[in-house]
Amino acid sequence: MLSNGIRLRLHEWGDPEAFPVVMAHGMFDHARSFDLIAGELARYFRVISVDARGHGDSGWAASYPWLADVFDLCNVLRELDRKAHVIGHSKGGGQATEAAVRASDRVRQIVNIDGFGPPDARGFPRPGAPATETLSHAEHCAQYLDRRRTAGSRDRWRAYATLDELVERRQQQNPRLSSAWLRYFSYHGATRSSDGWRWKVDPLCAAGGFGPFKPEWIAPGWQQLSAPMLAIVGSELDTWGPLPEALLEQRLSYVPNLERAQVEGAGHFVHIEQPRETARLMLDFLERS
Repeated sequence: MLSNGIRLRLHEWGDPEAFPVVMAHGMFDHARSFDLIAGELARYFRVISVDARGHGDSGWAASYPWLADVFDLCNVLRELDRKAHVIGHSKGGGQATEAAVRASDRVRQIVNIDGFGPPDARGFPRPGAPATETLSHAEHCAQYLDRRRTAGSRDRWRAYATLDELVERRQQQNPRLSSAWLRYFSYHGATRSSDGWRWKVDPLCAAGGFGPFKPEWIAPGWQQLSAPMLAIVGSELDTWGPLPEALLEQRLSYVPNLERAQVEGAGHFVHIEQPRETARLMLDFLERS
């Protein structure tokens, strides 16, 4: 479908006449990252997983502000002939929550999988990246502009000779995920050309959203959320979560109608590490008609 000038790729499972579920993935992921739970959900729902702009097989844009993805999800919801459930992971969880606020007439329930923002203005630490604790606000801005300039100079990622090399690179960022899963994920998230394998994601996405932000902005808008939320986190500390419990509780205190669940033996990628338990929690929560 076309959304604000960008063609979005949608992947679907299940009966087209069933109640719809719209799914939003995290940063540098793609719609097929939900494949392990989509089959379970598709027994009861029409499952629609969206490749975010600049990711997977969706079109690229000149920039990637946070709200552009939020409005894309709103447009997907408004294309449907009835209300839908919304499921989001990580960045997609935060954006799905905001879409549920802005398109409240189109959302019945929402599941947010560890998408409650970074702990502070420094964001989540990137593996191998220098520490940013001592940077001033101006230095944060300069760092963002330098990162955007570097990302904007690329028109594609460097090629890896084999898919296995691509898998190894991704495993440095996601050491908790199995090589078998990452091979599947990388196959669908990359394209092969004469000189090797490259990620499909737009390199400009590496610039980040819009520069430094105030963590106090993250949760207050959730007070307007009319749809009930199931908030899911894993039990194991991972690079991108979960947040410290006190901070997570503070942010979730803004959600008017909340249920919480923790999945044992999972880190940030709850739906990949423990797909059966995650699907069970979702099916117990979501209304099916």
